[in-house]
Amino acid sequence: MPNLFRSLPAVLFFSCAVLFANAAETLTAGVAVSSITPDTKALHVPLGGYGERQNKPALGVHDNIMCKALILQQGDKKFALVTTDLLGIPRSLRDEVLTRIADTGIASDNLMLIASHSHGATEMSAMNRKNTFDNKAIGIFDEKLLVFTAERIAEAIINANKNFQPVKVGTASAKIENLNRNRRDSPIIDNEITVTRFEAENGTPLAIFVNWTAHPTFSNSETMVVTADWPGYLQRDIEAFVPGSTCLYANGAEGDISTRGAEGPSEFARMEDYGRKIAVHVLALLETIETSDGAVFDYSMTTLKLPERVVPAALKDAAGPEYGLTPENLPALLDALSPETSYLGVLRVGDLLAVSIPGEMASSLGMQIKDALATAGAKHPIIAGLGNEWISYMLPPDEYHKGGYEPGVSFYGEQLGPTVVSQAIDAGKALLQKSGK
Repeated sequence: MPNLFRSLPAVLFFSCAVLFANAAETLTAGVAVSSITPDTKALHVPLGGYGERQNKPALGVHDNIMCKALILQQGDKKFALVTTDLLGIPRSLRDEVLTRIADTGIASDNLMLIASHSHGATEMSAMNRKNTFDNKAIGIFDEKLLVFTAERIAEAIINANKNFQPVKVGTASAKIENLNRNRRDSPIIDNEITVTRFEAENGTPLAIFVNWTAHPTFSNSETMVVTADWPGYLQRDIEAFVPGSTCLYANGAEGDISTRGAEGPSEFARMEDYGRKIAVHVLALLETIETSDGAVFDYSMTTLKLPERVVPAALKDAAGPEYGLTPENLPALLDALSPETSYLGVLRVGDLLAVSIPGEMASSLGMQIKDALATAGAKHPIIAGLGNEWISYMLPPDEYHKGGYEPGVSFYGEQLGPTVVSQAIDAGKALLQKSGK
């Protein structure tokens, strides 16, 4: 008995240490949503994606564009995954958001801010302070639009940071046939859909993160109302069929990938039909996901080094005339709008490994990254396209020289694609090694 009592403090100390360690490893999450739909009566709201619109204002709102914030925390690690129904993220917008969320513990190194690339949402160049060119085809900068959007995104992040709860996580992927196509006639198409489910300890759904690759371009150049396009319908359908959930969407390497198989008499009917078709596959995958607690959670943010900027040889094709760009005026625009470096983010949570790419990457390049990371041990690698910034299209060298629209808005020469791929693979492998395969 005396020996047992002498050992009791050590036993209690060891037990408390184990309990404390386990508590520190609990993954918690907070989720919040905000509307980033601008008031089209109070603001001049140009819609992005088509130079033919010539900075004309939206005439109203067909459906709201939203921001969804999912903040993950485990011990002293915290990361914000934030999705938006925007065309793209100009650096000015990201910087403005960061100035408003300093008290949350979210900074540049732990923020992944993603755009769906809706062509019915606010023009990204209208929120870029460096856009001083008064070019209606690329959009006219408006401080009011920038501030409004930044405040609404910050609102979602701040609110998500208030209510954390323990979560279980699970991810599943599947191939979908005949719902996307390569618009440059390449045989390479990323037709994999990946769904990650976050739920409370009692199984109540909290957040559903969907990754699928296809341009949201049902909203055409003559569509003059705000819309989230098909990703908006997808997210609303999932939230309706899974009550209590918040659906976040990230596009993939969609630089040359369009939708396929949508039906309907109008652009809105087709975007609804397409969003619902994707939602059916998401719901089917959700049924297969087994969630678990104690998920591996880690992240990194590194500086993406870029080649020297180059005036595209394909400028004389579709992109140049559409956006009023010429070999004479483009060099000055490149100096102001194309950064020398950008952001390369990687998030690992459970079996999901998300690599954010700051622009529109060709599907073949995205597949190179995913295949390499899968070989390195990632169970469900994804490309989170249009992440943190938009720098241009990214193509393999042969596609860069083939001509067409995409090379005309690729501003770093033929080696941009391979350069980004190499760094993305290295960053993904480094995080896998750090957190354990």
